[in-house]
Amino acid sequence: MAGRKPQRRREFGTVRKLTSGRWQARYLGPDGQRHKAPETFETKSNAQDWLNLVRADIERNHWRDPEAGAVNFEKYTLRWMVERGLAPTTLDRYDCLLRLHILPTFGGKDLDEITPPSVRTWRAERLKATGATTVAKSYRLLKAILQTAVDDDLLRSNPCRIKGAGKEEADERPTATIEQVFDLADAMGPRWRLMVLLGAFASLRPEELAELRRHSVDIDECSLRVTQASPELTNGRRVTGDPKTRAGKRTVYLPDFMLAELRRHLRWFAEKEPDGLLFVGEKGAPFRRSTFGRKWRRARTKVGMPTNFRFYDLRHTGNTLAADTGAKLKDLMVRAGQSSERAQLIYQHSTSKHQRRLAQGIDAEVRQQLRESGAEHRDAEEA
Repeated sequence: MAGRKPQRRREFGTVRKLTSGRWQARYLGPDGQRHKAPETFETKSNAQDWLNLVRADIERNHWRDPEAGAVNFEKYTLRWMVERGLAPTTLDRYDCLLRLHILPTFGGKDLDEITPPSVRTWRAERLKATGATTVAKSYRLLKAILQTAVDDDLLRSNPCRIKGAGKEEADERPTATIEQVFDLADAMGPRWRLMVLLGAFASLRPEELAELRRHSVDIDECSLRVTQASPELTNGRRVTGDPKTRAGKRTVYLPDFMLAELRRHLRWFAEKEPDGLLFVGEKGAPFRRSTFGRKWRRARTKVGMPTNFRFYDLRHTGNTLAADTGAKLKDLMVRAGQSSERAQLIYQHSTSKHQRRLAQGIDAEVRQQLRESGAEHRDAEEA
């Protein structure tokens, strides 16, 4: 009796010859839908080889719907922004990066049309048009969005693959000397003098200064209690909430030489209600970044500071002075309102006693440098 003929393994998918002479491959996917290869093939063998690769992907659970990435990048990005529940300041920053640097190139493309070569070309063009720091921020945002698309099974891999492209290597920020801080304070005028001094000698952020109130000040302790911040968005709207970091809520002890400055400002310029703002404009409204910025630029020019010296850079002076007192890392972090996971592992604790000693060290250093330079100590006159 003749043996049974071996049963031929059923072919996966189908191939057919087109009128052009090229071959098309089609198959039934795990989703129950019929799919075809994104391109045609020169020979039947090549078409069949492609089908074999697809079948292997299905058997290894590596198959992905080839049409999954046909999602408009801009629409996906807008949904990505909403789903993350971003803080208003982060949302404002991302919106600016997208609008100015990312969407003009990729907004009209589908996700699967964004390729590694197109990302490289985009980055190279951006580097010619704007600063490297902005390009690094834009690249990180683009990479984060596309990585979510990978996690959503819309892309097989992330096309952002440029090593080190998201790393910021900004130039070291300029630092003002003690003399320059006082010169800037003088140039800003009496109403804004204290804000400059607090930006430097208390290491306060602009958004923290904007939300300081009369009840934030403890004259007896010569200290400020920072509980909220009020950053201004690019559209001019202020958003009041928690400070920038978890460590932002803090008590900042001030150098003793600033006591007279505090008293004068409270008497002359702060709102009179217990919860009144510490800093308001000439017409009694909360200060605006645009108005303050014009005054700052004029003062900076008058003092002879570089044009890239920002108000925020005053923190560098304060942080440097604090570090020069020999304070512990934890004390420095508390004073500046800085927080990180690594810092939480440091077994050091900062007490009000340490913070008072730190402020006294800054006070002594400022007085010493003013004496050495022959400058007159410019305390506010007490009424």
